[in-house]
Amino acid sequence: MNGQTHQQHDYRFLAGLAMGSVVGAGLAMWLAPRAAAEIKARAVGSMKNLGDVAAERYRDARLRVTDAVDGLTRKGQGVRDGVMDTVVRGAQNVERGAQDVERGAQDVQRFATEAKTQKVV
Repeated sequence: MNGQTHQQHDYRFLAGLAMGSVVGAGLAMWLAPRAAAEIKARAVGSMKNLGDVAAERYRDARLRVTDAVDGLTRKGQGVRDGVMDTVVRGAQNVERGAQDVERGAQDVQRFATEAKTQKVV
C-alpha cells in the first residue's frame, strides 16, 4: 500500500507540475504581448524624457555660454576702448610736445639770427 500511495503522489506531483506549466505558459502568452507593449511604451517614454532633459540642458548650457561670451565681449570692448583712449591721449601729448619742440627750434633759430645780426652791426 505504501508503494501505491507513493506512486499516486508521484503522479499527482507530475500532474500538478504539468498543469502549472500549462497555466504558466498560457499566462505568459496572454500577458507577453501586453508586457512587451508596456515595456516598449516605458522605453519610448524614458527615451522621450531623456531627449527632453538633454535638450533642456543643452539650451541651458547654450544660454550660459552665450551670456559668458557676451560678458567677455563687453569686457574686451571696454579694455579696447580704454586702450584706444590712452593711445589717443598719448598721441595728442606727443603732438603737443612736437609742436613745443618746433616752436623751441624756431625760437632758437630766431635767437641765432638775431645774435648774428647784432654781431654784424
